Amino acid sequence: MANRLSFPLLPRPIRQMLQPLDISSSGMSTQQRFLEVIAKNISNASTTRTPDGGPYKREVAVADGSGSIKIVEDQTPGQEVYDPGHPDANADGYVRYPNVDMNNELVDLMIARRVFEANASVFQAAKSMLRRALDI
Repeated sequence: MANRLSFPLLPRPIRQMLQPLDISSSGMSTQQRFLEVIAKNISNASTTRTPDGGPYKREVAVADGSGSIKIVEDQTPGQEVYDPGHPDANADGYVRYPNVDMNNELVDLMIARRVFEANASVFQAAKSMLRRALDI
């Protein structure tokens, strides 16, 4: 005899209604991580010596299809500038600077900010629709 109190295997309707909130908040979290990496790159754009030795290496946030974010170092060499008086100058008087290009970072920052704002707009619209649905 079947148990009449068993619940359906499909998600409940209220959970389905909350999915847009979950998706947009996940998008905002992802963009927040991108923004943090970009801010770190900008703040270290002139760091010529790190605890590991050598100049700061630009970090890039990479999103895979599963929703997780991986941070990888950009292996592009930074610019060498002749400055024999700099404490980090090599024997030839050249200083290796980080591989951070401020123009690229600012463009990435604007894109991440816009995507964050788009997700915030979706979140607000979904929240407003859910409120109206509760008023019915």
